[in-house]
Amino acid sequence: MRAPRLLRALSSLRVRLVVAFALVAAVATVTTGALTFREARTGVLQQSQDTVIEDFRERVNTLVPNYRFPPARSDLEAFAADIARGGRSDNWRVLAVYRELSATSVPADSFPELSPAMREAVHSGSATVFQRVTRDARSSLVVGMPVTFAGQHAADRGPSGLEVYLTVPQTEEQGYVDALVTAIERATVPALALAVLLALLAARGVLRPVRALRRATRSIAEGRLDTRLKVHGSDELADLSHTFNETAAALEESVAELRRMEAGARRFAADVSHELRTPLAAMSAVTDVLDEDAAGLDDDTAMAVRLISEETAKLADLVNDLMEISRFDAGAAALHLDDIDLAESLRRTLASRGWLHTVHTSLPEPGVLRGRVDPRRLDVVVANLVANALKHGGLPVDLRLYEQEDAEAGRQAVIEVADSGDGIEDGVMPHVFDRFYKSDTARTRSEGSGLGLAITAENVRLHGGTVRAANRPQGGAVFTVVLPLEHDDAAQRTTRPGKGDRS
Repeated sequence: MRAPRLLRALSSLRVRLVVAFALVAAVATVTTGALTFREARTGVLQQSQDTVIEDFRERVNTLVPNYRFPPARSDLEAFAADIARGGRSDNWRVLAVYRELSATSVPADSFPELSPAMREAVHSGSATVFQRVTRDARSSLVVGMPVTFAGQHAADRGPSGLEVYLTVPQTEEQGYVDALVTAIERATVPALALAVLLALLAARGVLRPVRALRRATRSIAEGRLDTRLKVHGSDELADLSHTFNETAAALEESVAELRRMEAGARRFAADVSHELRTPLAAMSAVTDVLDEDAAGLDDDTAMAVRLISEETAKLADLVNDLMEISRFDAGAAALHLDDIDLAESLRRTLASRGWLHTVHTSLPEPGVLRGRVDPRRLDVVVANLVANALKHGGLPVDLRLYEQEDAEAGRQAVIEVADSGDGIEDGVMPHVFDRFYKSDTARTRSEGSGLGLAITAENVRLHGGTVRAANRPQGGAVFTVVLPLEHDDAAQRTTRPGKGDRS
């Protein structure tokens, strides 16, 4: 449970906004710090380098005329020592080279090794060459320059073969760079903290209308269609709120109109059904009398009398079904629960309709399976399913009752009604519980009202159960009803508009 909650929290819009702001701030801060560090480091090192080279060149040019040429080793040693003393600090180390002779102002092993490329560049050129080297994590600036003759005429000027190299540790410059890195690191943390704070503020500003929209949407889903959002500003979120309000208003108007039409249709059906009951009762009484005298009438009159009697009975059944459906639609259908023997109740249903010898049964022994159900509604459920199987399926018809246990619902009774007909077509299967649905559209009339399975489904839902239709592998259709066996005495459920009969 914790993992899905954590994943939902990490995938929330607030977290994504904060992370996005933090990443942008981190990238911007690091990029700005890197560019600033590079420019500052370059500036510090460039200034130090220019100063050292200028001092070195000036010192060499000043001291060269004071020594004889070609120089001896002692001259090179004195020359290197004089140049080293001319530095602005005491850390100048000088190497003087003339052909095979060389001398340093410090012990030779403490002078860094010069790269062949630098030696070649100084030996063959006339310009000052420099490079930075790192030894034992310490950076130093190495400068090399050839010494040229300085005559009054251009022809007297040229290389002397004397090369001078200078090494200056850049300890002070490295300290400046390290201080700069520390300053940038210290500035990065407050910048990221500020970015996260700005992200939270921005997320709050963005998410407030989003949360309001979520609450409003949930409120409408719960049926409060008068829910509206307050519109602030003129940005995209304000446009979204305005559009939501317009949609909610249109939905409320449409639903109100549909409810008025539905209520009117329900009242009409209920009123018509109620008004038809009295004349139908009189017509039924008349047809009963005519049925008794039909034997003494001529054939045509007797056939007409029987036809009127059958159609009157069908009309009476349709009116009764419409009255039952109208009670479901009006929410007036209630359960009257009783603790009964389910197997005995199913036997009485078959016996009262003369189906005991027509339907094959597989029922528990009396007293084995009991449950709290509405006996009248259970009778309607079983009667409609068996009648449907006899009319539209094929013999034999099987009725089965057994008990099952469900981890959540507890004890349940399962009623199965199966026939041996052609089964239900795939296109018909989704509509078998629709009201007035006819599987054969070419037939405008049938023996059923088209409401039997719809009333069955409503009665099952009223019990808190389920009903489903399927085809058996061996052929024929099977309807399965699952009913909970335990209810509160005060239970009173209503169902949504039901579905219809397989005809």
